Amino acid sequence: MEPFADLLSAALRVRDAPVAPLAIAVSGGPDSVALLLLAHSAFPGAVTALTVDHGLRATAADEAETVARHCAAVGIRHVTLRWEGPKPAANLQAAARDARYRLMADWCAANAVPLLATAHHADDQAETLLMRLARSSGSGGLAGIRALRPLGQGVTLVRPLLKVRRAELAAIASASGWPIVDDPANRDPRHDRTRTRTLLAATPALDPGRLAATAAHLADVEAALAWAVDRGWAGRATFTGESVSLDVAGLPSELARRLIVRAITHLNPAATPRGPDVVRLVARLESGGRATLGGVIVTAGPLWRFRIAPPHRKTGQNGAA
Repeated sequence: MEPFADLLSAALRVRDAPVAPLAIAVSGGPDSVALLLLAHSAFPGAVTALTVDHGLRATAADEAETVARHCAAVGIRHVTLRWEGPKPAANLQAAARDARYRLMADWCAANAVPLLATAHHADDQAETLLMRLARSSGSGGLAGIRALRPLGQGVTLVRPLLKVRRAELAAIASASGWPIVDDPANRDPRHDRTRTRTLLAATPALDPGRLAATAAHLADVEAALAWAVDRGWAGRATFTGESVSLDVAGLPSELARRLIVRAITHLNPAATPRGPDVVRLVARLESGGRATLGGVIVTAGPLWRFRIAPPHRKTGQNGAA
């Protein structure tokens, strides 16, 4: 394995990793324990471990306390964050993940810690790629887990272990002597990721390291497309009052779709156009019609014109507006 400082530098796309306050998301599982130990070894005194108690399992508070006790024993600062309040009945895992990142990002912002690292690794990346292949994702989805993601408030999420295999991290955690938390959800066959992990383990031809490398190549493709979209936007979008006009003539379909999404979100930042909806919108416009997506009306012509849709008016019982 490369030295942790080099892995962090590569993830941050800088020459030398900054010796700055660094928060580590630590569940107590082998991956996060290994990440914490690697970070502490590379940057002693600059690391804080953050453990989120979601309140979803009876043992969660004890597990957080165990992590805190072992952090104290080796001189690592530790903070337990708790997800308070009612929990949703549906999509609980997604809600817990969102709460976890929100709690950790808020703590980092309040404590002037610019980087939050998680222990996502090559096997996670391989699983993500296969799951998104099964969902017919485009290149953006197939690029998988990103090494960097802004969380807002001056905090950046960084994943320095995306080239490291799960077994390497398990060996580090095992050698440390730390007690390892076993989350039964990781073995629950109801979850797509668990089933995909089982498929990978049973199919030697699907090498997780190579699959993770494929996702990294697609992330480079995504960066190139983003570069092209920026230049297309600068040269093909014009602004008049509260509308945007876009020249998509002769563009490859993927660039045209991305510029359409850029125009929609430029006018309505809250919009989240889905790929299939954008494809249907393009088909409608190519036939000379108009369509609405994300609260934005798009009209075909030599230039496609985008403008905010007027608010719906309430209609009385007699049908009058």
